[in-house]
Amino acid sequence: MASAFSDDIAIDLGTANTLVHVAGRGIIIDEPSVVAVRPFRGVREILAVGRKAKTLMARSPESLELVRPLRDGVIADFVATEEMLRQFIKRTKTMLGFRRPRILICVPAGATPVERRAVHDTAVSLGVRKVYLIAEPVAASLGSGLPIEERGGAMVVDIGGGTTDIAVLSGGVIVEARTLRCAGNAMDEAIIRYVRRKHSLLIGEANAERIKIEAGTAQHRVNGRAAEVHIRGRDLRKGWAKTAVLTPKDIAEALSEPIDTMADFVQRALEELPPDILSDITRRGIHLTGGGALLDNLNVALARRVGVKFHVQKNPMHCVVKGSAAVLAGLDEHAHLLMRP
Repeated sequence: MASAFSDDIAIDLGTANTLVHVAGRGIIIDEPSVVAVRPFRGVREILAVGRKAKTLMARSPESLELVRPLRDGVIADFVATEEMLRQFIKRTKTMLGFRRPRILICVPAGATPVERRAVHDTAVSLGVRKVYLIAEPVAASLGSGLPIEERGGAMVVDIGGGTTDIAVLSGGVIVEARTLRCAGNAMDEAIIRYVRRKHSLLIGEANAERIKIEAGTAQHRVNGRAAEVHIRGRDLRKGWAKTAVLTPKDIAEALSEPIDTMADFVQRALEELPPDILSDITRRGIHLTGGGALLDNLNVALARRVGVKFHVQKNPMHCVVKGSAAVLAGLDEHAHLLMRP
């Protein structure tokens, strides 16, 4: 009975999505990191979080504000983040209830001490028993099932909404961990700029994300993805609504800049590795995790730019939270992988 209602909770607190894993029950929450707020006389009333917040916004968008409490993987709005975590954790409780839970939260590898402390203190304010932190790509390495305890190098590139994170592990030790604040959101912004430049059309972030998902590809190939996407926005010259069509070739061109930035980031990390570890990674390849890994042909585009093969992990969006759960399950064994708050 004690194991069935364990109080260990792993949280992948992402810019775009938050995933919550409860020991013995698996991933029970996978929802957008958003909060629906109603401003009234200078005070913000939080009405809903996650998927419920998006549904509420669709019903009455004129009176509500949709807040993204995290930016580039770290807390930008403390009150909204605290309430979002509070509601998500509340949903994890069984009818028998928990003891005060132990929580492990993922943060970007390059998070500053101030940013780590903000996440730690926000979780502590919820009344939990103990809070641990781990770098997202390190957790992703465990969640991907890589042989991180073996001698030789294993490298993971985790592409989320706000950050791209790299971790290199060898013999169970973190050799390298770093963060680039260019990821899925930067891809959306690149699409917005491309549509503005090529079609003189203004589109929003939600529309850009839809384009990326429906027709996005990192490298256009003749026999590759052939979907076209119709977009509608405001004509910047004439001011009225206008429609345009984007092909996968257009999207590949639009996304070339952020992908070049990610490739340069990976290349710099490789150049600073010891020769023996670099040799292992060159032979084994680099493993892609996170939602950004789902972009069509991203592994092909990165391999062409970096000169090393890239492998997309199975269920890449779940690797971080699964790895975090594994750390909590074997805390004594993996304690050296944790970050200081």
